[in-house]
Formats: sequence, C-alpha cells, structure tokens
Amino acid sequence: MDTTLTFRSRGLILAGSLRRPDAVEPASPSPTALLLAGSGDIDRDGDQKRIALGIQRLLAERLAEWGWTSLRYDKAGVGASEGDYLTTTLLEERADARAALAATVQAAHGAPVVVIGHSAGSLHAAALAAESPELVAGVVLLACPAQDGEAVLRGQAAHLEPTIPAFARALLRLMRQTVAGQQAKAIAKLRATTTPSARIGGAQVNAGWMREFLDEDPLVALRQVTVPALAITGDKDIQVEAADLPAIASAVRGPVTTAAPADVDHLLREESAEASLPQRYKHQIGKPLAASVTEPLGAWLAERAARN
Repeated sequence: MDTTLTFRSRGLILAGSLRRPDAVEPASPSPTALLLAGSGDIDRDGDQKRIALGIQRLLAERLAEWGWTSLRYDKAGVGASEGDYLTTTLLEERADARAALAATVQAAHGAPVVVIGHSAGSLHAAALAAESPELVAGVVLLACPAQDGEAVLRGQAAHLEPTIPAFARALLRLMRQTVAGQQAKAIAKLRATTTPSARIGGAQVNAGWMREFLDEDPLVALRQVTVPALAITGDKDIQVEAADLPAIASAVRGPVTTAAPADVDHLLREESAEASLPQRYKHQIGKPLAASVTEPLGAWLAERAARN
C-alpha cells in the first residue's frame, strides 16, 4: 500500500509515494529503493499527460513483492510537487534526487538503500552512488547511456530514420532533409538558447535542462562508482544503445553486472516487432515489465539485502 511522503528540495516541497511490503511495519527497518524516472514531465508513477507508461509504479509493485520498500516522486512542477517543470535544469533535478535519497535513507530505518534509475534517471542514480557510497548499497542503471547527451540524441536520430514510414522518408528525401539533419539543427538551436525554456520545433521545451544534458558525460560519475552496480539495456532500445554496456562495465570501479535482454525496448517491455519511437510506445501501455528485466533485477536486489 502507498503512503504519501513529502520532502524539501531547493525551497520546494516535492511529493511522492512510499510503498512498503504488506508485512513491514512503518517504523521497521526495510531494504529500500529510490526510483528515479527518465526525462520529461513525469509523475511518481512514470506517467506523462500524453502517455501513461507506469514504469516506476510497476517497479514499486515488484519491489514490494520482493520485500523491498520504495520511494518514487513527482518531479518538480508535476503532479503534487511544487515548482515549474519547464524551468528546472538537469542539475536542479539532480539536487531533487539528492534530497529524495535523504528521505529514502530515513524511511529505510538503517536497512540497505539502493538507487534505481531509468534512462536520464540513471544519470542521477550514478551521480548519487558516486558521491554518497556511505548511503547507497548499490545502484541499478536501466537504459543508461555511456555517451554524452548530444551523442545520445544524434544516435537516436540515426536509429529512428529507418523506422519511420516510407511516405515520410520519401517526403524527407524530396525536401532534401534527413532525421539526423533535423536533429542536428534542433541541437544547434538548443545550444543557442540562453533562457530556462524556449520554443524549439514548435514546442516549448525545458531548454536549460537540455543544454546541461547535451554536455552531460555519464562516464565521469560512473568512474567514481565503487558500490555494486547492475546495468540493463534491452537490445531493441533505440533511445539508449545496449552497445554502451561494456563501457559502463569498464568505467564502474565496484562489482558490475550487465545484461542486454533480447526483444526488450526502452520502456523495459518485450517488443516482438522492430522497435520504433514513438510509434510503438502506445502499444506497450498495459504490458508488464519484461521478465528478462525483472528476474535479474530481483536476484541482484536479493543479494544486496543478504549482504547487508
């Protein structure tokens, strides 16, 4: 069952949900996980207004089944959390994650704490594990890149182009454009902005967050991680490459386990078709997390709980 938990960060009150296993009393020690969502205006469950993906909610449910408590929260300016999402930067988001970690440690009552980040949330997870090994017993990196943000965005464009409909590809050729070329123009426009938010491609975006993301090199934090780490990226993920896993394994100084489950996409669901973004994501709503993700995650967490 979920209980509401609030904590302060940057003068704001952020709201989340603490889920404990049914057998665990509120004041009892319980291994606890902090769940960090990917990019976008995502609430505590992993949902956006446009699409309800539920990644963090599903993770919390599985964690409770395994005897783990978890904390997940609404990003600043989303759901019940104070603030303005569009003007929140990547580093301010990290400060919020740091405050959430303090709340997680308090909720664990002395039991082990792990940080589980998905996509851009894994960047924060790696940073927290690197800077606070005394608080973090391990870190889970789900769809974590090993390249800077600009390289990630350019890679996404390269992967996306073959998946778009034939008519759209023909139209691009007629206009002498490519997805990669359009992405490069968008990146240049973002780098030219100076305001917290800006209109790019007809949409208002969190430009300050994006500028910091473009230059964020995850290897800087990963090279300072000394706690045990688990990194999982599906082989049909076209937002983050499973080919980055060896670089993550080489960078982390603590014990590392990696997995690239077959037919798993960026949403950690099984995908039998060729993965595409965002055309296929709506088909994943309602599906459970892939067993090839949850099984190694559950085994790894059981080991963390046993060793502490």
